[in-house]
Amino acid sequence: MVLRRSEWPAEEELVICTITKVFAQGAFAKLDEYTEKEGMIHVSEVASGWVKNIRDFVREGQKAVCKVLAVNPQKGHIDLSLRRVKESQRRWKVQQWKREQRAEKMIELAASKLGKSLDDAYKEIGSALQDKFGDFYSAFESVAANGKEILADLSVDKHWIDAIGEIAASMVVAPTVEVVGYVDLNCPTTDGIDVIKSAMMGARDLIKTDEVDAEFYYVGSPRYRLKIIAPSYKIAESAMQKAAESAIAAVKKAGGKGEFRPVPKGE
Repeated sequence: MVLRRSEWPAEEELVICTITKVFAQGAFAKLDEYTEKEGMIHVSEVASGWVKNIRDFVREGQKAVCKVLAVNPQKGHIDLSLRRVKESQRRWKVQQWKREQRAEKMIELAASKLGKSLDDAYKEIGSALQDKFGDFYSAFESVAANGKEILADLSVDKHWIDAIGEIAASMVVAPTVEVVGYVDLNCPTTDGIDVIKSAMMGARDLIKTDEVDAEFYYVGSPRYRLKIIAPSYKIAESAMQKAAESAIAAVKKAGGKGEFRPVPKGE
């Protein structure tokens, strides 16, 4: 079972469920991500429109993505909905579920390196990873991108940190982001084109590392598109600023001028 959470789910949360019992007025479903939690899907929340036969839509043993409508810990009640989950939301949740299943296998591998069980892993490091990163796979991605040092502040045995670091380095590809901006470069000298090319190559070499890269594209005089590829937005935006300033400075030194035009995230 992935993500053995002992708390209660939040309203509006998407959850992976297994249908355990179907009856005329609805169905009961076990919440796979939560320990010993079960919810009910009323027949009116099974599908849009009139449901003549509920078994046309759900059956025992079926996996489903549901939305949490209401939670009452005192009574132990969780109300769920199938019909309020959009197809795009269902696909996203299933993808997240598969990521966590893979992450759990990696947690189990880390445990085996220490001669421990998966249950030991949940008790000794699972909660700490969930609290810091939200989910296991995000933890492995962060370690792959930043090294095991990112786990240094966790109150866990150092051997766990070493094992997680080893697994992340060998099995996880660090995530990357792309940030785009524009640089206006103009140099009126006879060798202006060569000056601009040299300035862009110098800027790229300045910020290029094993995890950061820059690409310049000609858009139309005097504009050039600058794309930075990095493991995080913070790193990418810092590298972009540095590359743009370097290119502009080189062009100005040769008698030209330049201006940086960042593009806001999301555009």
